[in-house]
Amino acid sequence: MFYKFMVHVVRVIVALINGNTHFQGKENLPHNESFIMVAPHRTWWEPILFALAVSPLPCAFMAKKELFKNPILRFILHHANAFSVDRQHPGLSAIKIPVRDLTARNLSLIMFPSGTRFSGKLKGGAVLIAKLAKKPLVPVVYQGPLRFSDFLKRRRAVIKFGQPIVIDSKMKVDEQHIEKVNQQIQQAWQQIDYSIDPNFHYVPLKHKNK
Repeated sequence: MFYKFMVHVVRVIVALINGNTHFQGKENLPHNESFIMVAPHRTWWEPILFALAVSPLPCAFMAKKELFKNPILRFILHHANAFSVDRQHPGLSAIKIPVRDLTARNLSLIMFPSGTRFSGKLKGGAVLIAKLAKKPLVPVVYQGPLRFSDFLKRRRAVIKFGQPIVIDSKMKVDEQHIEKVNQQIQQAWQQIDYSIDPNFHYVPLKHKNK
């Protein structure tokens, strides 16, 4: 109930502060099952837009443990289906909790395989979770302003989904096979970015500011 209420509230807020956000490729989303959205991490507000894009389907997402120290924020995150992850020492819970959410709770998952906005190297967590939960990976990208001040200026932002990537149930979850799937994910991101804007080239803000 709280999640649905927050989605309605946030949708109104996003419409008021931007009003130029567009959702594309929703026909690629799996029907009647949960899935894992995998995206290149470009802004802190992407998870909010991804959740709005697939609404009314409920989502879960990982959040760094530091965010849960504030009691008010902890309450909001908990009721928004977020779960705490220690990025330095993730542990088994970083796998068990999302697998449970995808299966027992039928929540779709929002993940950034690179872990941070300033890394281009993909990790293997999304592939492992997809294999254990028997759920598809759906590549999705955010293309738009990278500064929140620019987002507030109602500059165009696009969220676009690509074709699902299905993990073979017989696939071994080893370094070689994980790298193969990660390459598929990166190729899908490139294709989606190109379909939105052939001239697009992502440059992290910290590099732009140099």
